[in-house]
Amino acid sequence: MVSRRQKKLWRYVEEGSLLKLKSYLRKHSELSPNFSQGKRMRTPLHLVCCHGDDAILRLLLEYGADPLQRDRLENTALHAAAKRALKHGKRAYDDLVVPLLQHSPDALDVPNKAGVTPQEMLQWLKFEKPAVDEKCQKKAARDAEREWREKLLGECHDEFSEVFGKYDDDFLCEDGEEDFLDWADRIRQEYVSKQRARAQRECAAAEARSGGRKKRQRPSEEEHREQLTRLQKEHMEYLQRAARKEEETRKGKKQRYEEGCQRTFGSSSAAAAASGSGGSTTASGTTGSKRRLSYSDIPWPSPRGTVAEMLDVMLHGTDRADVPAFRKVLRRQQVLWHPDRFAQRCGDRLEEGDKQRILDTVTALSQELNRLAQSLR
Repeated sequence: MVSRRQKKLWRYVEEGSLLKLKSYLRKHSELSPNFSQGKRMRTPLHLVCCHGDDAILRLLLEYGADPLQRDRLENTALHAAAKRALKHGKRAYDDLVVPLLQHSPDALDVPNKAGVTPQEMLQWLKFEKPAVDEKCQKKAARDAEREWREKLLGECHDEFSEVFGKYDDDFLCEDGEEDFLDWADRIRQEYVSKQRARAQRECAAAEARSGGRKKRQRPSEEEHREQLTRLQKEHMEYLQRAARKEEETRKGKKQRYEEGCQRTFGSSSAAAAASGSGGSTTASGTTGSKRRLSYSDIPWPSPRGTVAEMLDVMLHGTDRADVPAFRKVLRRQQVLWHPDRFAQRCGDRLEEGDKQRILDTVTALSQELNRLAQSLR
């Protein structure tokens, strides 16, 4: 299966992006260009020979591309280069066939699935020699000059690519480079952020100006007292609502805890210890006692809370100033969460994966109950 880096290398070859490909291969030196893709099972070397890009061809050969690797029809890259040379003439021969022969002369005699070798294909290649006259000589001189300038430009590109991205860790990063759409989206977000910040500054300035005018118009002492009284009243109402909400939340947790004990343990003594009154066994409790228990099935007072939070839920609604009544409720909870009695009651029904965690939590809860009971003496 082709990896993400190989797909990016393939895209650079397909686009003819020489500088990006060179920088990418330099950054990922462990990446090999000898992989195949698609139904034809072509390699990047096959692809570049079909496109006729001699610069990328030489770059792939420099980074270890194998000219003897074959596609689905067992054609090598030299087969593809010879086919292009037959179609486009000497320029394609010099750009593609010559570098491949210099790198791997043995590829000349490798047959494909049809039994045709690159040498047999190249024997049909004939270069026409035009008549030598003064006009042709001038044209040849101009072509030589243009070719020299192109080579000089190529050397400049190579020199630029040597340092291109060398000191930029974010260039062509593995997580994906920033394309045009990402750039446009980033510019849009920056523009919106600047406009929003500007609007906020203007709003703050307007409020400051209006606040200055209000300061110059000092309210009367009576208005100030009324405003203060209103704020105090609103604050007290808020505190009362918060207290009622907190009380309702605690009652709800306590009710769920008692119902969970009744449903899970199914014992009248356990239910009485949980609720503080002698409850009776229900059908749901009897049914629940037969199933396996995981950690989440245990009726913890606060399933995701600490031991102290569990005690707050467990003892909610008990007047701690009434020491005898508080000690009585505490004793019932000690009986319910005693490790040995808990193991006798539920030990054979605990899931093996959660058993140790359940017993550790029961032990910690029992120890905290014992410590609280000792503090009452």
